[in-house]
Amino acid sequence: MTWIALDPGTRRIGVAISDDRGIIATPLATLETGKGGVFPWAALRALIGEREVDGIVVGLPCRLDGSYGPEAQAAEGLAQQLRDDLELPVELWDERLTSVEAERLLIEAGVRRKQRRGATDRIAAALILQGFLDHRSMTAGAAVESLEP
Repeated sequence: MTWIALDPGTRRIGVAISDDRGIIATPLATLETGKGGVFPWAALRALIGEREVDGIVVGLPCRLDGSYGPEAQAAEGLAQQLRDDLELPVELWDERLTSVEAERLLIEAGVRRKQRRGATDRIAAALILQGFLDHRSMTAGAAVESLEP
């Protein structure tokens, strides 16, 4: 099952994709929002169609204390709109500190500030997706183990 993850922001949306077995996440693209933060629906639909996506993971920006702010509410609204418009499974996944981690990885790799701009969003989306895929893999394995005698 191929999944994509979205790291939604006000100016850019990071996109990552899994392999067709749903094991490994890879940064894919950075979509620019339009004026006023208009979501790039056409670009997303094109990616989904080209890559034969089976499901979508949307990063849920919870606060460090676990509470939801306006960004988390916007992510929930986006997830619902994706479900309604694309008729695909859409999951929300806690994305706390993924952008910070992505930025740190790029700095350690020696990537210059200007080049990090879009890359941070793509890598954060890959971190979100990998966390989701790992969790699915662990819970699926636990379910299989519980069925064994």
